[in-house]
Amino acid sequence: MLEMRPDCERCGADLRADEPGAFICSFECTFCAECAEALDDMCPHCGGELMDRPTRTGKTLARNPASTERRFKTAS
Repeated sequence: MLEMRPDCERCGADLRADEPGAFICSFECTFCAECAEALDDMCPHCGGELMDRPTRTGKTLARNPASTERRFKTAS
C-alpha cells in the first residue's frame, strides 16, 4: 500500500491523498506537479521516472489514512 505522503519533498506544497496532482517514483519519493515538471519527471534521489500518484478517497481513505510525516526539509 502506498504511503500517500502529504507534501512535496522539493517545495513543501501540500498534497492531499484524495486529489490528483502528486507524482511519485518507485521508492515513493513525492513531488507536486510543478516540481515534477521542473525535474523533467525524473526523481532527483534515485533517477527513476516520476509518475502520477493514484488518489485514495472515501471509505478507503478513512480505513487507510495517508501519512502525516512531512518530508520537505527547510533550509537551515
